[in-house]
Amino acid sequence: MSHSRLLDLLLSQPGQYVSGEEISRKLSISRTAVWKQINKLREEGYEFDAVSRKGYRLISKPERLEYSGLLQAMNTKSFGRKLKLLEVTTSTQEEVRLLAELGAAEGTLVIAEEQTIGRGRQGRRWHSPAGKGVWMSLLLRPPLPLTRAPQLTLLSAVAVCRAIRAVTGVEVGIKWPNDLLVHGRKICGILLESIGEDEMIRYCIAGVGIDANLEPSDLPPELRTIATSLQIESGRKVDRVVLIGAVIAELEKFYELYLEEGFAPIGHLWEALSVTTGQDITVKTAQGEVRGRAMGLDENGGLLVMQEDHRLTTIFSGEVQIDGCNP
Repeated sequence: MSHSRLLDLLLSQPGQYVSGEEISRKLSISRTAVWKQINKLREEGYEFDAVSRKGYRLISKPERLEYSGLLQAMNTKSFGRKLKLLEVTTSTQEEVRLLAELGAAEGTLVIAEEQTIGRGRQGRRWHSPAGKGVWMSLLLRPPLPLTRAPQLTLLSAVAVCRAIRAVTGVEVGIKWPNDLLVHGRKICGILLESIGEDEMIRYCIAGVGIDANLEPSDLPPELRTIATSLQIESGRKVDRVVLIGAVIAELEKFYELYLEEGFAPIGHLWEALSVTTGQDITVKTAQGEVRGRAMGLDENGGLLVMQEDHRLTTIFSGEVQIDGCNP
């Protein structure tokens, strides 16, 4: 049985409890099958009140993103104007990669309601439940050498951080290079993947995953102490369409600024939003661990660390752990 039949039955009796026995009889399925289908709908963002001897009552439906509404929210010249909206995909990064290889224009944006194999940094999985977050990837074609790609990662963090703050009022901060945290817990991840040719960037894919309207029960047990959401932190649901529009507008604005004026203005903005600068940190690099105090960025976007022996070193790639912070 498709759980859409169960949903239709509950929708036909708004505000009313429908007993498991009635559902089982009308749909010719077992009570166990009813329970499994209710749980499947919960995974898709539907909320139910379940009361013993009364049955199930539909409380709320997930808010679906709509193509026309998203386009209207794009206050941009080109970013997000070519848009692909998917109900479910393995990864928006992979969707954009395929489009890029087919010659898609810069600014092409793919958004999914759900990712089944969402990717984060260091090859980690990114939990992307249906209808709860912002899961999207943007195609960039900057005329830059591959060595400049890490600066685009920092730029993306600045843009997304500023957009979240403006739309929600949540005091998000950046952990080097591009994780966004609230009270030490991760609320957004950014993944920038670059494809090069002859030492130049052919294209970049900027992936953004924002935990927008996840509730504590939406987070797997292993993430509940290290992750959070905008809804959890603000106490109210976030309009995902407004948030997406703001993020894409900020990305376009700072991308244009970067191409015109270089990294310096981006670096200053990054430091103003940083929760890493001034903190005692441990950085896991390919060469081993570096311990010390984060002092800020160098002119290229590398992280300056004053080590315990008072030597100043620059980190260009690594995993930062802020002392006393979970993520």
